[in-house]
Amino acid sequence: MAAFVQIQLSTCEQSDMTELATKTTTLPVMEHFYTLQGEGAYMGKAAYFIRLGGCDVGCVWCDVKESWDAAKHPQWAIADLVATVKATPTEIVVITGGEPLMHDLTELTGQLKAAGLRTHIETSGSSPLSGTLDWITLSPKKFKQPLRGVLPHAHELKIVVFNKSDFDWARQWAAQVGPHCRLYIQPEWSKAAQITPLIIEFIKENPQWQLSLQVHKYINVP
Repeated sequence: MAAFVQIQLSTCEQSDMTELATKTTTLPVMEHFYTLQGEGAYMGKAAYFIRLGGCDVGCVWCDVKESWDAAKHPQWAIADLVATVKATPTEIVVITGGEPLMHDLTELTGQLKAAGLRTHIETSGSSPLSGTLDWITLSPKKFKQPLRGVLPHAHELKIVVFNKSDFDWARQWAAQVGPHCRLYIQPEWSKAAQITPLIIEFIKENPQWQLSLQVHKYINVP
């Protein structure tokens, strides 16, 4: 697996994040739980998930729309959140959302790394990267496309297929990520029965891609 990425923001990105200039000590947390990673390269591995509130992407098929409004979720002290994670035997922490990169993740990921934990993120890439990250799952959305500065840092590209036009969307973004980025294509859950056969044929024709399934939903875990 690739080494972690410590994000250095460009001058422009730093300007975009001036409101985050002070040290972040709390974050809006919708939920957090210890489970198995259900998707992508780490599918089946034990992982602690931290789902942050706040999203400006707004996918129509999002299955956690209640995460969108950050103000509806309690602010957790980062030190308390990390202590809760450390009480489990996990080796991996997945930061997700919502759109987690709407928040400055420097302090959270720093404390997790200091505790000896791997830091993963699931993001649309629509906001600047922040923090120290071991694994970046980039899932571009049509509603608000990724920033170009995020693309070369992605360790895996995950495209969710909702309709046939999403296969062209997949090709578009595969051409823009780095050469070592893993390519995953996944049926949108509500349309899996119709879409999965099309994905199988797509992968057979484009073997650089791999199938990703939301295994956690099949085995009924968070």
